[in-house]
Order: sequence, then C-alpha cells, then structure tokens
Amino acid sequence: MSKLALVTGATSGIGKAFAERLAADGYDLVIVGRRKDRLEEFAAAHPEVKVQAVAADLSTAAGIATVAEICATEPLTMLVNNAGVAHYMPLAELPADKAAELVSVKVLAPTMLTRAVVAGMQARGEGTIVNVAGMIAFSGPAPHSQMPRRAVYGGSLAYLVALSQTLSAELEGTGVKVQVVCPGVVATEFHERQGLDMSRVPRMAADDVVTASLRGLELGETVCAPGVEDAGLLDAVFQADLAAFGAQRPELATRYRAA
Repeated sequence: MSKLALVTGATSGIGKAFAERLAADGYDLVIVGRRKDRLEEFAAAHPEVKVQAVAADLSTAAGIATVAEICATEPLTMLVNNAGVAHYMPLAELPADKAAELVSVKVLAPTMLTRAVVAGMQARGEGTIVNVAGMIAFSGPAPHSQMPRRAVYGGSLAYLVALSQTLSAELEGTGVKVQVVCPGVVATEFHERQGLDMSRVPRMAADDVVTASLRGLELGETVCAPGVEDAGLLDAVFQADLAAFGAQRPELATRYRAA
C-alpha cells in the first residue's frame, strides 16, 4: 500500500520542504495552500508520485471543511499541519480580522484536521501527525524588552505544543505518532510576507527543520526543537510543568491568605 501525506502551507518554506522530502521518500501527496499556481507547479515538477493540489484558505470555515473532508476520507499515512500567518503586533493593536485569521490557521485548522484524520489512523494502526509550531511557544515568561508584540501568535504556538503532548499520550499504544516541531527563525518567505526584514538575522534552512522533524520521529520525540543542542533543557521544562501540576492541593496556598 502506498504512503500518502497531506501537507498544509505547501507552497513555500517549511511546508514545501516537507512536500519535497516526502515525495523523494516515495509518498504520494495532497498539498494544500492558497496559491493554486504554485501548487500546480509543484505537482508538475513531481511526476514520479501522485500529487493532488488543493487550493484552500484555512482561515475560513469552508477551507477547513474542505481539507478536513480529505483527512477523514483518504487513508493518510502522515498529516503535516504547517500553514501559518504571523501578524506580529501588540494585542491592543491587532485588528479583529487578523486575530481571527491567526487563530483559525494556527489553532482551529490544526485541531479540526487532526480530529478528522485521527480515527482513520487509529483504525489502520499507524499514522503520523506533525504540527509545526516554533520556539516562541516557550517565550511566554520573557519580559517585554526581549519578546514584545506577539501575544496571540505566541499563544497559538503554545497551544500546538500542549495539543501535541496531550494527544500523543492519548494515542499511546495505537501506532499513531504525534510530534510538534519548534524551530527558531527559519529562512523562508514567512516574515517577508508580514513586511519584516530578517535578512540580517541568522536563520535555519527549511530543509534542516524537516530533517530534524523526521529524525525526531525516529528518536520518539514528541517535541522536536531543531536548534536546541541540549535536549535536556526541554526535558527540564516539561518536568517542571509536571511538578507544578502535581503540587496542587485543594487548600488555598499560603501566599494568598490574609496576613
């Protein structure tokens, strides 16, 4: 049986790099993006595999429904939830339509596509779900001087980390793997489309992100951080999370009691 992967945001950057690598590995593909011309160019350039190009806008209910239907009905081996937008700005200045677009693309769409695909993967006893987030997911404690102007964006990536970790636990023993990949700054069109000049900022290649993700799956990593050399730092974060979670009591903590 042939391997079939669906990749969102496949017209450029990390999504295109995933599609290229998976095609080279013999996967048939469903590639999703807003730009139909780029999707068709990719399909034409890869006659060695079957490529279905789906033009869909995942910031809309119709776009999500279209792709979710494919996820629910096709025997996908892998789902890569990569599509994204940035909209870096303070929450008070973030227009409502941009906030809605960001949450739809990075929270609602991955949730609904994953929900649509997971039952079939469980029934087949195998499958892989990769959610593309970023290291900004871990930046919440940073002071304003270090990490300003991206509360909704950071929150959406943190959601993907929590979703992936808890879903991985839910699916333990089913043969279905879940991973969230958290690169730092990557050399793609992503920032340029937001009007940001990142030309002087050191950036990782999109191909390296894909290499890390696929190797991370082999290593059994649920959270893959391509640019973090010491994986023990991530383990320390997660152990601290669990320590705080396990330390809760039904009594009011002393610091909140009246003096």
